[in-house]
Formats: sequence, C-alpha cells, structure tokens
Amino acid sequence: MNWLQIAIETTAKGIDSVCDALTSVGIVGFEIEDKDDFNSFLEENRQSWDYVDEDLYNEKQGPTKVKVYIEENEKTQETLVAIKEALAKIAHEDYGTLAIECENMAQEDWENNWRQYFKPLYVGDNIIIKPHWETVDDAEGKLVFEIDPGMTFGSGQHETTRMCVEALEKTVAEGCTVADLGCGSGILSVISLLLGAKEAYAVDIDPNCPKIAYENAALNSVTKDVYTVECGNVLTDNALCKKLADKKYDIVVANIVADVIIPLSKKARSFMKEGGYFITSGIIDFRMEEVKTVLCENGFDILEVKHDGDWYAFVCR
Repeated sequence: MNWLQIAIETTAKGIDSVCDALTSVGIVGFEIEDKDDFNSFLEENRQSWDYVDEDLYNEKQGPTKVKVYIEENEKTQETLVAIKEALAKIAHEDYGTLAIECENMAQEDWENNWRQYFKPLYVGDNIIIKPHWETVDDAEGKLVFEIDPGMTFGSGQHETTRMCVEALEKTVAEGCTVADLGCGSGILSVISLLLGAKEAYAVDIDPNCPKIAYENAALNSVTKDVYTVECGNVLTDNALCKKLADKKYDIVVANIVADVIIPLSKKARSFMKEGGYFITSGIIDFRMEEVKTVLCENGFDILEVKHDGDWYAFVCR
C-alpha cells in the first residue's frame, strides 16, 4: 500500500483554520510542525533535558506546516482537488501561502525505515545490545540483550545509556537488588537482571514506559516475579519514595538529566542499603561540576567519573 504525504505551509494563526478545512473534506488526522509550539514545549519542560540536538532544533525552526497522509488509490486526485478547494475558501494573508507539497511513501518504508538505524551494539567487556530483528554471529560467551526500540529513551545508542551499562557490568553482583529511576525502555534494569541481580524495580514518569519495559523484559525471558515497572515521579510522590526507602536496594541507577539528578541525590541514599552503589548519568558537560558538588554534599563517595562525548556519568557509593 502506498501513501501520499501532503504538507500545507501556513502560519501559527492559520493552523486551526487549515485543520478545519481538512476536516471538512473528511480528513481527521494531522501532524503539525510549528516552531513557536516547539520552542514553548522546550521552555515549559526544561526539567526534562539539558541539551537538545542541534540538527533537530534547526529542523523545527522551519515554516509552520500541517501534514496529512492519504492512501493512494482511484480517489486520490479527487481528494487533492477537494483539499485545494477547501484551502482556497480560507485564503487569508494571516494564514501564509497555503502552498501544498506532496511526497509519495510506501507503507513498508513509513513503518520500517527507522529500523535501519539500529544495529547490534557492543558495550563494555561482554554485553551486546541488539534489536530483536537483527542477528549476531559472535555472541558466544557474551550477554545478549534484545530490545524493540520504542518511543522511550534507552535503546543503548546514546552515550549516557552505554556508560550506565558499562558501570552495571562492573557493579552488579549475583543476587543483588536494583532500582532503576527514570527507566525508559527498561534497558538498565533488565540488563541488571541478566547480569545476575535477583530483583529489579523500575519507575518512570512516562505512562508508556511500563508497557514498553515489560515487552523488552519478555524479549529477554525476564518475568514479572523478579521485575516490577511502575509509572511515578520519585521527586514528588511521597508514597513512592517511602516504598523505595522501605525496600532499600544494593544499586540505584538513574540515567536522567542534571535538573532531576540534583534533587534526587538528596533522596537516593534513603533508597539504598549501606555501602550501596548510585550510578547516575545524563549529565551534559557544563553541568558536570555542579552535579559532582551536590553528590559530595549529600554524602556520596565518587568512585569513578565516566566521560563519553559531551556526557558524564558518576559511579558513587
């Protein structure tokens, strides 16, 4: 099946009117690209990241567009004519050019092209992270973690994730317990179980994460009797903090961002057994010293500072 992507250039003021015009011809699903919306989103969610990819940022600074996808069939031309007529009715200088761009795309390309960017990744001494559709010929004697990269952070490709995996490979002992705060895809907690941990608890503020983390756990034959994933905010949920503090873990790992790690460092010790490890990453280079200072102020001994590209990770005790 082939699809036609239709992109309509407009302005922030014109978005609603363009969407109404498209709805009038029977199109109800829209993809909106608007730099003002994107920039506002960044500002309103600054606690979620310290760094935004420059290429992505520049891409989102282009003209405002409303995109729709229609199936290519005998009615395609009729639909295009209807869209043009509907747009002509709302033409206004405040709504921009309303120019239409069309691009053909096959369904299999639309659904699967992203897979080409995920290949088996060798991490640490003996760990292979691989998409479940890929195969590796040299896996003998290595720990192989299979993943279905979804819409959450943690495919293993990012420097911060790799540094955490390397640290876990060195610190996870047979029979230990692990808490994964900001678990994303579940990669760190599931790998901990594969490395020998007897139990792992994972939490993330994203409500999609439990489903995705459990799916990735199942790909690796990890079951719910040793693995629990929940949605919650460890900075604001007192009941969640009490649960973590009552349980206490041998290892707490948090691959998040500096603005979360800093307040978390004041709580993390209460979640840990005496002598436990705190592994944390997601720290962009210009926040490294700030995080290091706060960790020391909150009673952690920094055993190792890891560095990869612009990113840092700490292994503490």
